[in-house]
Amino acid sequence: MRSAALPVGVAALDGLVVNAVHAGPVLWGALAAAGALVLRRRQPELALAAGIPGLLLGHLAFAPLIALYFLAVHRRSAVPGAVGAVVVALAQFLPLPLGDVTLLRLDHDTVLDALDSCALGVGAFVLGRSSRQRRERLREITEGRERENRLLARHTLATERARLAREMHDVVAHKVSLISLQAGALQVTEPGASAVRETAGVIRRLSVDTLTELQHLVGVLRADGQADGELAPQPRLADLGRLVEESALPVELHLDDFGDLAGPLPEAVERAAYRTVQEALTNVRKHAPGASAQVRVGPAGGRLHVEVRNTAPDGSAGPPGLPAGGMGLVGLRERAALLGGSFTAAPLPGGGFLVRAAFPF
Repeated sequence: MRSAALPVGVAALDGLVVNAVHAGPVLWGALAAAGALVLRRRQPELALAAGIPGLLLGHLAFAPLIALYFLAVHRRSAVPGAVGAVVVALAQFLPLPLGDVTLLRLDHDTVLDALDSCALGVGAFVLGRSSRQRRERLREITEGRERENRLLARHTLATERARLAREMHDVVAHKVSLISLQAGALQVTEPGASAVRETAGVIRRLSVDTLTELQHLVGVLRADGQADGELAPQPRLADLGRLVEESALPVELHLDDFGDLAGPLPEAVERAAYRTVQEALTNVRKHAPGASAQVRVGPAGGRLHVEVRNTAPDGSAGPPGLPAGGMGLVGLRERAALLGGSFTAAPLPGGGFLVRAAFPF
């Protein structure tokens, strides 16, 4: 109701001024036309119909023009507004009583009156349609921005899900494969202890089952999961020594000199290098039992280079029976691409395997 105060008040003041505040049918009609503007949004046709007699009887202008404006704004089709504009122009131009129309002559004053009447009707109509088009345009822009924000949020969420899935695969697969490897070693080193051997076999089977379930979980997470909260503290290059010690493999670790760097390496680069070594050693345990490995990490040419090279399996131990994840090397390649780096993995002559990655910093 507060929004109706201004148009109703302006139309009522117009009626009072035009009719010199003299009570009578014309004044009451003008005030009724002003009051009908309360319906200007829901029923603009009724508000316009109430204002037309004012144009004919008392030259009331504001009430019908305001109603015509809202008719042009609130109706999707331009036809009702165009008809209203014609009605307003005719009501403004035609004399009362209407029988006096035969007295009109084609002279200068008549042409000016006709132009003035058309300007009132067409002006209110054009202003209303322009306002509607402007509102529709603003609404389209707003909806477009909201849609872009939703797509951006969805893309960010999908990226975070994929990152979390890679982290889960790297961390859990590494730890569980270690458990399975140690359990297999326990079965071999304790041949006379049947209870220990049986327990180690159970641990190994559970480790394999855990990795299998992990692969299904990671696949679901990459497709439709949600990553809420913060990840645990992520490993850095300083943790490579501990990783090698826990790998249960004969590994030579070579860390080149980092003293010439102007500052610390980005956390994402260090984490990517750590995950590359971790996944490569996990694959050595899976696919090359008994093999030895060499790990070299160092900066050169504005990039952090990571190389993991392993020999062929020596046949001293059987395969641990761990399930192949199918996404370890793919995840490393995606991680390198996200950082603008490169990644290659290929077999070596003689049965070994080489993993190389470079991350710009």
